[in-house]
Amino acid sequence: MRRLATALLGAAFAAAVPAAEAPRRIVSLVPSLTETVCALGACGRLVGTDRHSNWPPAVQALPKLGGLDDAQIERIVALRPDLVLVSPSARVAPRLEALGVPVLVVQVDTVDEMRRATATLAQRLGDAAAGERLWHDVEARVAAAAARVPASMRGRRVYFEVAPTPHAAGPTSFVGELLARLGLGNVVPAALGPFPQLNPEFVLRAQPDVVIAAADALAEMPARPGWGALAALREGRTCGFAPAVIDVVVRPGPRLGEAAEHLADCAAAIARGPAPEGR
Repeated sequence: MRRLATALLGAAFAAAVPAAEAPRRIVSLVPSLTETVCALGACGRLVGTDRHSNWPPAVQALPKLGGLDDAQIERIVALRPDLVLVSPSARVAPRLEALGVPVLVVQVDTVDEMRRATATLAQRLGDAAAGERLWHDVEARVAAAAARVPASMRGRRVYFEVAPTPHAAGPTSFVGELLARLGLGNVVPAALGPFPQLNPEFVLRAQPDVVIAAADALAEMPARPGWGALAALREGRTCGFAPAVIDVVVRPGPRLGEAAEHLADCAAAIARGPAPEGR
């Protein structure tokens, strides 16, 4: 019965939505694409998002429709979207397409893919110029942030932890590309991929000059077996980002310029060194 109801919803939906028109009812199942739609001035067209979309604050009031592996098909169809944004790894895309729901699959693992995604979304929304303006602003902020990184930090090798398993941001990820744009190095070889899971021993052997992670993960690192030997931890060459900031830095989207600013601030703080006692 549920399958029949879903099929009927899909048939009615497909008959009602003209494919050539710019979408007016959008479901985004990717946080970075949710942010991009809003940054392009179309936040009001969103009718639902995945559970992880939390910026800008207005999207938190929208229906939450699951995540990468558990998107709620019937609820999505019931919202009558004329465009659903998904990532290539989303299992939901073929099922929605079979119901006649327009789906746009968008890859956003690298900076260049982010640029193309911005242009594609802007065009689909009917305002290609908005995409050009947005990306121009992103590039300007990244360039300004790079200019603020102290010369003493250039080439410093960074271990950027994206999950305490530990998974790290490699040089081929958008995070790694951003670090490189700021003149920073990376302890992870490109051959390991964008976000590899590392053997903890690898990090110990690499002895990164700088460690960056979420604040709670950074706080527990010294208790990991052997990690007390990391000079960067002992000497305070670290940056622990609060949850709101780590969201910005590890989410590929229109806040890339802001992410660059946070990383530049991190580099500048490490270059200054710890504050003297009593200050």
